[in-house]
Formats: sequence, C-alpha cells, structure tokens
Amino acid sequence: MTIAIALFVLGIALLIVSRQNAAQKGLFRPGMVLVGLAALAYVAASAIVVVPAGRAGVVFNNFSGVKPGALAEGYNLLIPGLESVVLYDARQQELTLSRRGEDGPDVDESIVARSKEGLEISADVTVQFRIKREEVAQLHRELGPTYIKAVIRPQIRSKVRDAIGQFGAADLISTGRSELEARVTDNLRQVFDKSHLELVSVLLRELRIPQSVAKAIEEKQTAEQQVAIENNRLRQSRIAAQRKVAEAQGESEAAVARARGEAQALRLRGEALKGNPQLIQLTIAEKLAPTIQTVVLPSNGNFIMGLDNLLKSNSSQPAPPKP
Repeated sequence: MTIAIALFVLGIALLIVSRQNAAQKGLFRPGMVLVGLAALAYVAASAIVVVPAGRAGVVFNNFSGVKPGALAEGYNLLIPGLESVVLYDARQQELTLSRRGEDGPDVDESIVARSKEGLEISADVTVQFRIKREEVAQLHRELGPTYIKAVIRPQIRSKVRDAIGQFGAADLISTGRSELEARVTDNLRQVFDKSHLELVSVLLRELRIPQSVAKAIEEKQTAEQQVAIENNRLRQSRIAAQRKVAEAQGESEAAVARARGEAQALRLRGEALKGNPQLIQLTIAEKLAPTIQTVVLPSNGNFIMGLDNLLKSNSSQPAPPKP
C-alpha cells in the first residue's frame, strides 16, 4: 500500500509539471504510467490480506454479508473493493474484575453480592477464555468485536452474584469456596458456549465480608472447635473406662477359671489319695528335710513306719562315748 501511494504521488507530480511547462510535455506519459502502476499496486494490496499469528479473520462481502468460516493465518486473497476483513484475537484472553480494575487502580470493578443470609460479599474474579475459531463468523454476526463488553463482563457479574446468593457467608470463607467456583464455572460455560466462546477457567481471587461478621464467624468456629475437642476427649475417656472394665472382667474371669482349676485339682488329688493311701507316706517323705533323723508318729497311723520300729532303730545304735 505504501508503494502504491508513492507511485501515485510521483505520477501526479509529473502530470502537473507536464501541464504547467510546455517544455516538459514529455513527462506526461511517464506520469500516467506511474498513476496506472499505483492503481495496480493499490488493487493488488487490497486483494491480499495477511492474518497475523494468533488471529482469526472474518470476511465481510458488501453484497452477501459475512462469509462463513475464518481466514487462516498468513496470506489470503479478497475481492478488492467488495470484501473487507475484521480480525479477532484467537489466543487465550482473560478478564479480571477486582478492586483494582483494568481501567486503573482507582476503578473498583469488584462484584458486590448478597449471601444467603443477606450479608454483603465482595468478590474479585478472573475469567480466562478464548473465541472458537471455527465459529468466529457467527460471533461477528451476532455480537461483533464488542463481545467482551456485550456478553462476558455482564454475564460474569450476573452468574457470580447468583452463585454467592446460594451460600452462607461462613461457608464462603471456609469450605464452600471451591463449590462456589465450580458452580460459577458451570453457569458461565453454558453462556459462553451459546456465544461462540470457550471458557477456560474461573478463578475466585478473593472473597471479602464485613470485618465484624468475619470476627463473629471466627469466634463461632473457634467455639465449635473447642466443643469438638472436648467431645473427642470425652470419647477417649469413655473408651479408656470401657477398656479398664474389660480388663477387670478379664481378670475376674481368669481368677474364677484359676479357682475352678485349683478346686478340680484338689478334688482329683483327694480322690487319688483316698484310693492309694501309700501316696500319703510318699508325700510326707518328699516333704521331710534330709537332715531329719527322728520322726515321732502314732504307731497305728498308716505312715512311713511305726513308733516301735523307730525305737528299735534308735536302740540298736551304739551310745555315744562319754567325755
């Protein structure tokens, strides 16, 4: 296009000089040639369009309107004077709505909503998305280049507000954050699909609630944790008591079993002694110490030996010598 303009300007200059100076009439033909070359260069430049990397081109025909499909990256041919191209960014984009908005740090674009109990919640959100290259012609026909302002920004605000209204403030700052993010993602994905956009992710950067409410929630959670700790201690005490009861019962049952065993052993031993009197003598002999030399027992007792035998055995031994 620059070459065409330069040729055109140079050709016009030659034509002007040839008309003003009769001696320079020979410059008229070169001037016309340059003007013609400029026209050809302009037509050639208008017929060729370059789609940069990461962009998608939409062709608009003055007679038929938006042509289906998208121009590929690189050189593409058009009908000069009848067709024009609108370029769209086909790379991943992101939109952030926060206290420090994209228009400047003093612009608050955060989303203000109400929780289930009516408390004011402020949210900072980042949404990542890209256009669907194969549907860029429908996007241009239905929404145009202002699709971010027309669809994305208002839909983000609407879906985040709706989702926050389904949660309590305490849940949002504790366990419900991930569920809120998932719910907003599902709702926005449906809207984006209908608008020929692909939702990549939704990031809840920050959720803010009034300081007084946050303090009350924190105190409540601390109290609940203390109750949980005390309940846990009580359960442990009950378990320990039950363990001691079980051990006592086990020891009692073991003592009863031992007593039964000992009684059974005594009964069997008594029956054995009753049927075998000689066992009594054997038992007494086993119990006597080896140093005992004299035993006095009744003569009619059924023991190891009678008293007479003991006396006889004692008299048959020589008397000890006198000193």
